[in-house]
Amino acid sequence: MCRPWLILFLSLSLTLLFTSARAKVPAVIVFGDSSVDSGNNNLISTLLKSNFEPYGRDFYGGRPTGRFCNGRIPPDFISEAFGLKPAIPAYLDPAYSIADFATGVCFASAGTGYDNATAKVLNVIPFWKELEYYKEYQQKLRAYLGNKKANRILTQALYLMSLGTNDFLENYYIFPTRKSQFSVRQFQDFLLGICENFVRELHALGVRKLSITGLPPMGCLPLERATNIFGQNECVDEYNNVALEFNRKLEKLVIKLNRELTGMRMVSAPAYDIFYKIIKKPSQFGFEVAGMACCSTGTFEMSYLCSQYNPFTCSDANKFVFWDAFHPTEKTNKIISDHLIPGLLAKFSH
Repeated sequence: MCRPWLILFLSLSLTLLFTSARAKVPAVIVFGDSSVDSGNNNLISTLLKSNFEPYGRDFYGGRPTGRFCNGRIPPDFISEAFGLKPAIPAYLDPAYSIADFATGVCFASAGTGYDNATAKVLNVIPFWKELEYYKEYQQKLRAYLGNKKANRILTQALYLMSLGTNDFLENYYIFPTRKSQFSVRQFQDFLLGICENFVRELHALGVRKLSITGLPPMGCLPLERATNIFGQNECVDEYNNVALEFNRKLEKLVIKLNRELTGMRMVSAPAYDIFYKIIKKPSQFGFEVAGMACCSTGTFEMSYLCSQYNPFTCSDANKFVFWDAFHPTEKTNKIISDHLIPGLLAKFSH
């Protein structure tokens, strides 16, 4: 027989845990590429944009925001799980002010990478520039809230980093420059060296809570499968193996930096395995299609090629793992986020 006092005790305990999570993470701050960009590319001169239909058709109000998705992306779900707002605004969006950014802000830019050469491919915001925007944000936040309150937010905020795919798929495997300089393993180390320097600089600026997402199973993106003609349009194993090796090295780097940087609490968010499982066993997660995307023909289109005038776009994105040839649907983003959130709450809410 279930005792009323036990139910009350459990509910109070859960309430206290959730309230603690809210108190300990006053903001979610985001760096990275299109996996986490909430609209910064809308405001720069690049062809890589998504602020038009059918992007955002399942977002609040059916509004395209610049997210490369039909709806929300992982930082939005993570922010909501910590009791903060359900959608993180883009730093360059003039519709928002420092008052909005005080509880969460996104500096990410679709198409960018660790390597500056990656950002140049599609003329997007380089990774170093995201850090400069963050420094500017720190100054604005201090001017708005005063040093003491702003510093508390900046130190206790949860920081998210997600990038690296473009360094390989839009740079290393496409253009000869880096390939002539580095073997793929050397290129991994080159990128992780940039990552390490970035984290050290963040730490020097007061950052203490950081989650870095490694590479996804990038050989399974619809674009890569569509061009894998001799492999019967299956996942490209070479690319997936590169991603797995990179992620193992990233985990070692996280251990090293946790040891060396005073007060730093870092995690490597394990997104690869759950994403790969969704792609390989889509029906277990309620999907019908994993090899092709919802938008247009589902093989190579993204950004302007994924337009509202294309008659092939699917009517129900929830049946698809991928929204366009490079990016997951909101449903996939939510499943991956729900997989990561318990670990983030356990690590960063006390």
